[in-house]
Amino acid sequence: MVLRIGIIGVGKLGELHLKLLKELTAERSDISIAGIYDQHAARLREISARYKVRAFESLDSAKAACDAVIIAATTSAHYDLAKTFLENGISLFIEKPITATIAQADALIELEQKHGAKIQVGHIERFNPALVAAEPYLGEPLFIAAERLSGFSKRVTDVSVVLDLMIHDIDLILSLVKSEVKSVAASGASVFSNELDIANARLEFENGAVATVTASRISRSKVRKMRFFCKNPKSYASLDLSAGKSEIFRIVDVPSERKASLKEFAMQKVMSLFGDIQDALDGKTMEYLSPEPPKLNALKEEQTCFIESLLHNKPIRVDSLAARRALFVAEKITAEIHASLLRQTSAR
Repeated sequence: MVLRIGIIGVGKLGELHLKLLKELTAERSDISIAGIYDQHAARLREISARYKVRAFESLDSAKAACDAVIIAATTSAHYDLAKTFLENGISLFIEKPITATIAQADALIELEQKHGAKIQVGHIERFNPALVAAEPYLGEPLFIAAERLSGFSKRVTDVSVVLDLMIHDIDLILSLVKSEVKSVAASGASVFSNELDIANARLEFENGAVATVTASRISRSKVRKMRFFCKNPKSYASLDLSAGKSEIFRIVDVPSERKASLKEFAMQKVMSLFGDIQDALDGKTMEYLSPEPPKLNALKEEQTCFIESLLHNKPIRVDSLAARRALFVAEKITAEIHASLLRQTSAR
């Protein structure tokens, strides 16, 4: 079987999907690019000519030619587009977030189950090399701090910074903390758009874990960092998701065979930054690990995961239910921010 894949929406992200999908079709014989569609005719013609792929004249023609579709359109269009294809039993890769609202997500999940299709959602950070390298060494999170800063982009002004940026970290946190969210506190503000441009949230979980998450799209520099404080084993991990690097410091009885790239004297200098902590370890040792990140393209890995799930029934890393859970928490954060802003206005 050759899986015929289409792409709906060929803006900046959609074009990147197309470029990588072209690479995959050159590497394997079980997939093909059926064509692309975009509501902007000039853009559609431009990308079709540049990559020498078919331009669908309508969504109906796309439905007739595709076994699976990547939806890379704006968030506000996700529901209507996805509904059209799911009703025809066509499986979907939907860029994050799955939809703009929980009600829409629930409706798509119902269609997915009814028509026997599959949905994968593009929470790309699950495939980030820094996380992939560090995850085997992370213990049970007690406290997580996440910071995500970016410059302003006019292409995402139809959604808040919570759905644009913060939802990446929400999804990662929910995938790593094996407990339900107990409470949410949040604050934020609209600055350059009519939506929230900066937001901060504190999530408390039933098992006692806590996460603080900050996202801003008003920054001169791009930052994607996470810090983890864990137990079993007691450890501290620092992840730079932009650079694809991770560092783990954990307390062990006997250090494992170290494969860190740092030389011994450099490693000792890193450890000295923690002060006199070694004296407080009661005979144990603090071990430093800087695991080698895998050489992979996260978006291409996402596409491969989607293809393998359809052709060989392999698990989807981020399915519709996981995406719904992240969206649900994002909605709670947004509602808490708006309630806080309303209280501030009423108090004036």
